[in-house]
Amino acid sequence: RSLKLFLLVFVLSNINNYALSNQIYLIDMKKLLNESKAGKKAQETLKKKLNDGNKKYEKQGLALKKEEKDLIAKKKLVSPEEYKKSINDLRKKNIEYQKNRQKAANDIFRQKEKARAELYKALNPILQKYMSENNIKMIIKKNSIVVANTEIDLTDKILKVLDQELKSINLN
Repeated sequence: RSLKLFLLVFVLSNINNYALSNQIYLIDMKKLLNESKAGKKAQETLKKKLNDGNKKYEKQGLALKKEEKDLIAKKKLVSPEEYKKSINDLRKKNIEYQKNRQKAANDIFRQKEKARAELYKALNPILQKYMSENNIKMIIKKNSIVVANTEIDLTDKILKVLDQELKSINLN
């Protein structure tokens, strides 16, 4: 009698575990961010902005260094007051240059975070719809899992839907 009870409990618990395992899936968020059409476009745009900004600030930095060298070379040719005034002007330019460079980097970082948030916002209803249509109880981020069967990875399926639903991300 106890053996029958044990077998019944064992079978029921395995059926329950099997049913639950068919309702939990994985998704690779990094892949969705990096490989979706909208994500790629946003990354390309931000990378171009970053490169353009770096070139611009590199030129400005070189100009400031040249101005500093020229000022040092003229030190003995100008009065101490004029030299001090020129040094202060150069410091102000350098401070302004550093502020502008940092602001540009911060702006790009904010745009990147905004793009990520917009992609997540577009992704949520897609996941909700997919879950309800396919009787899925839970989707877990793939990076939180040590080992899992590849059959429960929904990333490529969701990527196709995301590419259809979200063509681009507004970066402004």
